[in-house]
Amino acid sequence: MEVELKLLVDAQYRDALLHHPLLNPENATPPREQKQFDTYFDTPDQRLHRRHIDLRVRRAQNRWLQTVKGDGHASNAGAGAGGLHRRDKWEWPVAGPTPELGRLKNIIDDKQVLHQLSSGPALKKRLAPVFATRVTRTVWQVPLADGGLVECALDLGAIESGGKDAPISELELELKAGDVGQLFDLALGLQQDVPLHLGNRSNAERGYALLASAQDQPVKASAPALSPQMTAEQAFLAIVSNCLAHMQGNEQGVAEGRDVEGLHQMRVGMRRLRSALGMYQELITLPADLQAELDWLAGELGEARDWDVLSTSTLPAVAKKSLDGADLAGVQQLAAEQAQEHRQRTAAAVVSPRYTRLMLNISRWLWTRGWRAGGTAPAANDKLLRPVGKFARTIVERNHARLRKRATGLRGATPAARHRLRIAAKKSRYAAEFFAALFSAGSGRRYVQGLSRLQDELGLLNDYAVAARLLPGLAEAHPELDGSIGFVRGVLAAQADSAAKDIVKSWKAFAPVAVPH
Repeated sequence: MEVELKLLVDAQYRDALLHHPLLNPENATPPREQKQFDTYFDTPDQRLHRRHIDLRVRRAQNRWLQTVKGDGHASNAGAGAGGLHRRDKWEWPVAGPTPELGRLKNIIDDKQVLHQLSSGPALKKRLAPVFATRVTRTVWQVPLADGGLVECALDLGAIESGGKDAPISELELELKAGDVGQLFDLALGLQQDVPLHLGNRSNAERGYALLASAQDQPVKASAPALSPQMTAEQAFLAIVSNCLAHMQGNEQGVAEGRDVEGLHQMRVGMRRLRSALGMYQELITLPADLQAELDWLAGELGEARDWDVLSTSTLPAVAKKSLDGADLAGVQQLAAEQAQEHRQRTAAAVVSPRYTRLMLNISRWLWTRGWRAGGTAPAANDKLLRPVGKFARTIVERNHARLRKRATGLRGATPAARHRLRIAAKKSRYAAEFFAALFSAGSGRRYVQGLSRLQDELGLLNDYAVAARLLPGLAEAHPELDGSIGFVRGVLAAQADSAAKDIVKSWKAFAPVAVPH
């Protein structure tokens, strides 16, 4: 099992890293530099990539080395989150630049990966190069306390695919011996002096993205890979790392300050993360300092998203329905400017050292199971080590009971009561999605679909409430638009009354749907 932390760094900091005291203790090995040329292979329909298997042949120092990486185990799900990559890895020398699959059975000990590589119609004949990397790698080993050992590899070069290329400039810290927490401690120490960012995608993932010209596509939520054999603690690890991967998959789009959907997806990832932590709050408590930093990031994402919704959805809908020709162009322009300003502020937050420290710290806490060091109560620890099935049913049923309680008296509910219903619906949906693999597919799908329709109606009301909160500030700053803003507020108030009635219908449609089983 390969365990490494990938950190992105600007090439100008190469010498700073090579001479950093943390990477140059007295007993460190001297850095050695070598040229590496990697060619990645796959079938025309990218069969290996779709099965999360990477196959490459590397040329370095006049030798050829074949590598297979795979994550066939469910416990590896989300292992790229927080910059930490945990994957099965097999290497063996080959005679030349093309793959040799004949010795697979004697080398690969993962039956699922072995099956994917050795089955199918003449896989070897269908393999062809898909992209390549060329890097100058500087490698040295750094001994750590208590017998720990980290191999450092500073790579500078490029990924090349179909006439396109993308730069490689990263530091890999591979754990050879010791505790994974030492990797994060080393990275946090380096980050105090050198601007580092988490690298959540492998070179293979970047190469396939370059091949598809999909680098900037927003990343949506995916289901965590759970199984009934997992303990509640193992499921927590898989769920939270899945949420982190969702968030970090949208970092680049948010960092560019222009990707509205990427910002939306990163905020959804944050909400999923907070919901997951809430599910486990009786068993696992996030340290207060990490909670405060998550709250900071949630605030940055939330405010930017609120202005995006107002400028790109709520106001255009009002303008489209305006029958008296009200001039809303000025209001829309101001809202768009505010949205852009908040996107830029969020972009600055995501590329800041504070954000990197947050992600390193929460990933360290997750991968080292920091809640154990906090002295988990015996009863909680016992529940964490039990199979996840009973825990999942308890959470889903509890959330559903809360949802039904908050739907009581919905016809005459106040905006605050409808907001509480929206939050309850969201938590119910996230829990059902997190644990979907543990329930029958049909019952889980019906439940989530019903909640989605209810959430759509509740979300529309929330958009109106957000507009009601943001618009007075615009009116105060721009009194010349007070009339136009007053018109918008009046239209939204009327639409909110109508939408409130639709929610009653949506709830009646959802109420008979059974809890997933």
